[in-house]
Amino acid sequence: MTSTRITPPDPAVWSGRTDGETPEHLRWHQKVGQGGAAAETPAVELIGFSCDEGVRRNKGRVGASEGPDALRRVLASLALHADFDIHDAGTVVVPDQNLEGGQDALGGQIASLLDTGNPVVVLGGGHDTAWGSYLGRTRSTRLQGRRVGVLNLDAHFDLRQADEPSSGTPFLQMARADQEAGRTFDYTVLGISEPNNTGILFRTAKELGVEHLTDEQCQPRHLDAVLEVVDRLVERVDAIHLSIDLDVLPAAVAPGVSAPAGYGVPLETIQAVCHRVARSGKLVLADVVELLPRMDVDGRTARAAARLITTLAHDALTTPGAAGPSTGDHS
Repeated sequence: MTSTRITPPDPAVWSGRTDGETPEHLRWHQKVGQGGAAAETPAVELIGFSCDEGVRRNKGRVGASEGPDALRRVLASLALHADFDIHDAGTVVVPDQNLEGGQDALGGQIASLLDTGNPVVVLGGGHDTAWGSYLGRTRSTRLQGRRVGVLNLDAHFDLRQADEPSSGTPFLQMARADQEAGRTFDYTVLGISEPNNTGILFRTAKELGVEHLTDEQCQPRHLDAVLEVVDRLVERVDAIHLSIDLDVLPAAVAPGVSAPAGYGVPLETIQAVCHRVARSGKLVLADVVELLPRMDVDGRTARAAARLITTLAHDALTTPGAAGPSTGDHS
């Protein structure tokens, strides 16, 4: 077996049009650096997770390992409308079936990035990426003693009971790990597709106290109610781990995912939720997962994902008081 490795960012991926070097001309590719340490200039910390094993175990369409660089390519040419840096810590590559080793390596990288004090965005990978994110935030010195809430934008609960971890199990893994550690498991899901979640998953969610809204309840006409759910989460936690599974979006917007949505939540709602969370001052970590470039159409899924990432980075780094978690301890 070839072991998990961490590859540096590929300069060829971070390339694009250059109109000038002054602030009003800048694009993402012009501000990318290695980062990884505390600095005076605010920054967003990026780390990729290239792995297909979790999706394979969950019997989904593989190819999410190609997601990190596909996201970088789209982000590269997007305009930068605020004074912050972009740090790219490279990609954790899992070339074999050692998903658990890859998640452990990802967790180590995320913990270090969180301790810079900057928001971290993980470019997945399948939704097994979220367990690596969990490992990172529970190892982070910065987040010790803080109550962290998880907000998952997803068509699925991903609370599957299985013989081995996969892209369908990360939040059940979190629930069990929190219980063992004496932490509160605070998990909210927006976008659940009722036909794509079995009764046992709904029962498990209820037993774990999971608050959720279905895809029908997340349509734009219900936006006020959706944001009320987000606000309740923000109010009761110190920091937020946001997990965005791109299959929450309608298949017409996000065809390039392992499980395209037959109904889905419009991008308008997802964008509004991202604004709300990033402007709360409590967003510390986000993972954006399940991009399947080989099945994408005209780069639609990657473009939608990149738009959400730019929203999160901009709002988290420019909203007054939105740097890092609050100091209260609600554990």
